[in-house]
Formats: sequence, C-alpha cells, structure tokens
Amino acid sequence: MESRLRIVIHGTVQGVFFRANTEEQAKRLGLRGWVRNNSDGSVEVMAEGDKAALEKLLEWCSHGPPGASVGDIKSEWLGATGEFKNFRITYG
Repeated sequence: MESRLRIVIHGTVQGVFFRANTEEQAKRLGLRGWVRNNSDGSVEVMAEGDKAALEKLLEWCSHGPPGASVGDIKSEWLGATGEFKNFRITYG
C-alpha cells in the first residue's frame, strides 16, 4: 500500500546540496514527488511510495548531506494521491 509523506526540514539546509541529495535518495528508494526550498530557509519534501522507503527517506532527512545541519524536522503522513510520475526538484 502506498503512502504519502510531507517533510519540512529547518536548519542549515539551503546552499548545501540538500535538494539534489534528497532527489538522489528518493530516486534510489523508488519514490515519487518533489523537493523544494521554501522562502523561510527550510526545505520541503512531498513524497509518495512504499511506507518503508518513505521511513528511510525521513531518517535520511533527519541529518541530510555533509554540510547540512538539521535543527528541526516535521513530518506528516497523508493518503497517497498517485499524482506524481517521478521525483524532482521543484521551485516555488
């Protein structure tokens, strides 16, 4: 059964390749969705796929790539919509 997970990561998470590394992790885990920078300095992830894979992505986001310093992370489990075909970096 598919699940959907929204993650918002605060800390030193912009300018450290967080989005590119998140995209790589999500694709490796077979997930679909997007990652983007928010105007408040946070990074937001919306991902769908296997719940175990989503849990692995959440764990990875709790520390991020080298150079990142995650201060706070919030996650929300939602019902999958099936709207995503792949995983990508988005803007806006």
